[in-house]
Amino acid sequence: MAITSTWEINGTACKRDVADGYYTNVVYRVKGMDGTEEKARRTGEVVYTKPESLPSDFIAFDTSAKTPNESSMITWVKDSLGSTEVAAIEASLKAEIDLINTPVQTTGVAF
Repeated sequence: MAITSTWEINGTACKRDVADGYYTNVVYRVKGMDGTEEKARRTGEVVYTKPESLPSDFIAFDTSAKTPNESSMITWVKDSLGSTEVAAIEASLKAEIDLINTPVQTTGVAF
């Protein structure tokens, strides 16, 4: 089966300022999937420093559309990590799943 990576935001662990909804900490997880089965996972956190003034494209937490949505936040995380780190995370998950599927070591002794 194909090995893929699924990125998610752990919304219950993210932190934001109450006054304006600016996210200061975003917790993400990346699931290593072998077909439909999760076989490995990475979790991390990106910390954001709030600027002096919020940018014009700022997405407040309490907007009527309930944005930012998870897709937007995953883009923020990936942009913050950079393409090299994103690729390294996904490659490490694939390598771990490859070892699960085709182990090169085992435990125990043969008598």
